[in-house]
Amino acid sequence: MGQRSTEQLRDYLAQLPPQSQALLMRELERAVERGEDVAVANLVLEQLRKIVRAEEDGDFEPRTDDPARLLFRPLEPFLAETNFPTRPGQIRRSSLLPIWQWLARDGVPEAARDFETSLAAASDGSSAEAAARKFQLAAAEAIVKLATPVPGEDRQRALSRVGSSGVIEDLLPIGLVLRGREALETLGSRLPSQVRVFADAQIASVTEALKVPSLQSPQLLPFALSLIAQRLVAPWQIIRLAIKMAASDDELRVAATPYSVAVAIALHDLSFVAACLRTDIKRGQFDEVGELLKTLHDGVRGLRTELDLRNDSAWGRQLTSIRAEISNALQSEIDSVPGRVRRILRQRADKDISAGAKIDMSEVEDVAALIDFVAVCRTYASELAINEVTLRTYSDLQHYVEHSTEGLVQSLRGGDARVRTFRQQQVKAAIRFCEVLFGQDYASLMSRAAENAVTGERKSSRAG
Repeated sequence: MGQRSTEQLRDYLAQLPPQSQALLMRELERAVERGEDVAVANLVLEQLRKIVRAEEDGDFEPRTDDPARLLFRPLEPFLAETNFPTRPGQIRRSSLLPIWQWLARDGVPEAARDFETSLAAASDGSSAEAAARKFQLAAAEAIVKLATPVPGEDRQRALSRVGSSGVIEDLLPIGLVLRGREALETLGSRLPSQVRVFADAQIASVTEALKVPSLQSPQLLPFALSLIAQRLVAPWQIIRLAIKMAASDDELRVAATPYSVAVAIALHDLSFVAACLRTDIKRGQFDEVGELLKTLHDGVRGLRTELDLRNDSAWGRQLTSIRAEISNALQSEIDSVPGRVRRILRQRADKDISAGAKIDMSEVEDVAALIDFVAVCRTYASELAINEVTLRTYSDLQHYVEHSTEGLVQSLRGGDARVRTFRQQQVKAAIRFCEVLFGQDYASLMSRAAENAVTGERKSSRAG
């Protein structure tokens, strides 16, 4: 890749939010581990790591001469990076390029050229910012005008020149956010950087900050609520704002207020987390499962306890669907764990073990991660509708691993020397599983028992 292309890649990566950078880096590292697209993944990883290191050292300043980036900067808090369906208060990042191209080509071409000229001549950041704000207002008016239906006028052909149906869906929200930039930025400046518990005092403060006419409009309110939810350690707690505004936890009264969109946001975000959980499980990636399960458990419990939801209502059915999706994804994986443990620890007769047989220790670590996964599921089982299968599986694992470990240790005291290496590998795997199930102390105890068994066998052999 040429220097110019590398710079463009780094510029693009630098504009991603820190959370998106971290997610992309994690996915690329996993791709490298699997041997997929190693050259491309390593290239992107290198640029990402340079950006992160520079930001941590405080000596990195993103480029400000990209017109599209400056135009759409107010949209950054609301951009969705994945192909998952968007919700109120979100905009697809993939919609930005087609809209920029439409603005420069058909929307406001003269203003776009003036903007680029102003950027080229700007002597400092404030000049560039002033030029960006001027163009944002012009772009907002053009976008809103195109996206607002006019009775008796067919705009389908004009809209088709902008982009796909998804881009067209994002048109009006993008125009309105650009137009309402000051109100949203003021709201953001009045919010704490992090709200651990969205209690009465914080709700009162946020309610006061929302008393701006433009933010109360049906178009901008979802973006204001999204901004607030991003500051909450537990984003599902955004529903407390809707409950406060309705002065009731009854879903009918909450749904009758404009703030009902807060419940839609919370349900959609839980559905997204459930989809991430399902994807990680399918890929055998369990590093983030504990955090995802806690988020889902707390969110589901919060909605079930703080909102009086009816089972047959739209919200009630959506929450039930989320729980069922989580339960199905977890249960199928939980059910597979005992079988995988047995395949590794099953005691076989010496004659059934081939010479040179080995146990794949990477598979042992995979199974250990699955056992830990079952343990984590046990913590959150009741709220996620997996209580019975989780408790039964965990109990079966404890019983089987404990007795298998004792039997395997005893097998080290005798048997054919030809298969001793395989037996020792089985014992090593069993002790690793004991560490996950019973803790380090018990694993150390069984490790010493295994060493004594081997030592005792060797002494017995020499004495004979």
